[in-house]
This record gives sequence, C-alpha cells and structure tokens, in this order.
Amino acid sequence: MKIDLKSKKRIVIKIGSSVLINKESVNKRWLRAFADDVHWLCKKDFEVVIISSGAVALGRKHFKKLDTKEDIQTKKAAAAIGQIQLLSLYQECFRKKRINVAQILLTSQDCDERKRYLSSKQTIGKLLDNKIIPIINENDSLVVSGTKIGDNDRLAARIAQMVSADILVLLSDVNGLYNKNPSLNKDARFISEVTKITKNIENFASSATSDVGTGGMQTKVMAAKMLVDSNCATIIASGITNHSLKDIFKAKKDFTIFYSNKKSSINSRKKWLSGFLNINGKVIINKRAKEALLTGSASLLPVGAVKIEGTFKKKEAILIEDEEGNHIATGVSNYSSIDSKKILLKNSTQVRKIIGKGSKDELVHIDNLVLN
Repeated sequence: MKIDLKSKKRIVIKIGSSVLINKESVNKRWLRAFADDVHWLCKKDFEVVIISSGAVALGRKHFKKLDTKEDIQTKKAAAAIGQIQLLSLYQECFRKKRINVAQILLTSQDCDERKRYLSSKQTIGKLLDNKIIPIINENDSLVVSGTKIGDNDRLAARIAQMVSADILVLLSDVNGLYNKNPSLNKDARFISEVTKITKNIENFASSATSDVGTGGMQTKVMAAKMLVDSNCATIIASGITNHSLKDIFKAKKDFTIFYSNKKSSINSRKKWLSGFLNINGKVIINKRAKEALLTGSASLLPVGAVKIEGTFKKKEAILIEDEEGNHIATGVSNYSSIDSKKILLKNSTQVRKIIGKGSKDELVHIDNLVLN
C-alpha cells in the first residue's frame, strides 16, 4: 500500500524504546540508517518532528536493579543520565547528514495548559522554520505523580495536533494492528487500513508491552483516535529493521494506517481541547443534555449534569459522559468539582443563588467544548 505524499508536508515520527535500544545501548547502526531516511524526507521538502523514547532504558545500566520494577526515583535518575546520552547520539548521527537537531522535554502541563501549549507550539514552529529537527520526549526526570503522560504514543499524537502534522508514524516492534494477538493466535488477521475507529477496533488493541517500552497497541490506537478530526493520518509499523521509515513511504513493508475524518477538520483551539493527556474529572449528563450537546451548538448547563466524578479545579479539563458510560465530549469546566456538585440539576437562577458573585450559566461553555 503506497501513501499519497503530494499533499503532505509535516511528519511526526515516534520511535519506541524497543526499536532504538538493544541491551541497554543505542543501536547506532539503526540510528544512522534512520538519520539517512530523515535526510531523504527533508530533501523532499518535508518537515520532520521526532518523538524519541529510550532515555530511561538507556540510563538503567548505571543503577543496581533490586527488582524488575524500579522505584520512581531510580527511573527519574535513569532518565536524567539517559537523556543526555541519547541526544548526543542523535546529534552525532544527524550531523553527518548536515541536519541540526534540538531537544525539547515536555510535561503534561506543557501540553494541556493553553498558554504553555501555545508556547511549546511556537518553539517547535520556530525550529521547523529554520530547518532544525525537534527531538521531543517527556521530561521524566522532573515529572511528579499525577502529571505523568506515561507513554510517548499519546505524546506524539498531542505534538501532531500541536504542529498540524499531516502524518504520525509510530515505530515500534509490531508491524501493525491485528484482530487478535498474533503471538498467541496463529489465525490472527492483519488489518492494513482503518477508516473508522469503532469499539471492535479498540478491542483488537492488545495491552501487552515490550520488554523496554511503556506503550502497547492500546496506546497506539488511542493516539490514532486523538487525530481523527485533526486531518492527520496515523501509521503503526515495525521499525526494527534498518531504513524502516523509507520502506514505509516506498510501500516496501506492511503497516496499518488510520485515516483521518476529512469531513471533520477542527480549528487549533478545538485540537487543543480534544487532546488532553491527563484528565482527573468527569461529569455524567442526562439524555436531554446529551441530545443538546450532539447538535454541536449547545453548551453544557448544570441542569443537565447528574453526577460528578474525580477532583478538578476551575478551568481544568473534564470528560463528559452519558449515563451508559459513553464518552460524549471533552471540555474545560467553569467550576471546580466541589462547586459542580453543589449545582447538579440546577437551573441558572438556582446556580446564581448557590454560587453568588462570579457564577456562570454554563458548566462547560460551547467554546471550551469538543465532541468526541
């Protein structure tokens, strides 16, 4: 299957630890071949952003392993050591192709808080404008509990939204999506194209992980789902062999492609709203509120909210679900979880009496809401 690249300009590539790391060392031969593939894309006037795993796996060798599950502080320290080694090798391999690279380390707040999101977007944009390739990873050394992204698949999708990418390529040790786990089922069927991410497709995704990575097929499908309305296709492919990237674009290897919904391309703000990486709160709405939201022209009012789950502050992101547990929308709440519970099923007049000065008629305003 060949990809039409005529209308494509910007590509985000995520490299999994299982691809890059071989027995706690970087596979230099693979990285040199990858640099050659990226150079090939750059000569075709593509802009490339790289999301690279591998820092923790690379830094582990400097610490005694007391068990298979290192404590969080050891992982942070391993990331601090591994990150500088990893970027040094990237710089070495890409310099030989006369390509400049830059390092960006992000947290979930950098991706989810509007001002920090826009600042990150501007920095990446400036690098691309000057033909410098950003190499991005989560800031594992400083992340605190409750704010960790946890996998680079979703981070890559968030960056693809941020930079308005045309294609996201997820390179790992699997060659794509199957209807069953191919390691356990000989009759597993390979799925080369996905035009709509249904419940069946989500169920096909396996939660199994590799020896050195943190993401499985579930996180890859989640990443593809984040980009459905962003006019960005997602490719899941094996990157184990040298020149895997070039082989994908030359149709020399199998992969799974998730097509975007061309009829539903959303603006920059809606992209930001649709891709939050960490959400702590949830509001359950009744049937009437659900019907109003699905028209695409209504805010979520307190009168339609029946239950609040989780803890969140004012202006933080929340999930909006119906009473059957279906994800309807994502939005930014005008109220904290504490105040939201006070105004459940209340009309505007009642809300003003309860909250007083500074009250809002909407629990989530339409401008801060995006449908699933």
